[in-house]
Amino acid sequence: MPQHTQPRPICGHCDGFPTVTITTGTRTPDGQRQTITAHCPACHGTGHTRTVSKAVAA
Repeated sequence: MPQHTQPRPICGHCDGFPTVTITTGTRTPDGQRQTITAHCPACHGTGHTRTVSKAVAA
């Protein structure tokens, strides 16, 4: 029988889009755009927030 897990809440800082690729404006020697990858600092690239346990919240 499968185990069902509760859905985790989506990160409010990135709205579930935790990783983005940003162009730097320069081009590589073969003509492609140079990019960097940025991760959401709040969820560390997972797209979800952690649930607060009842013991910590109390």
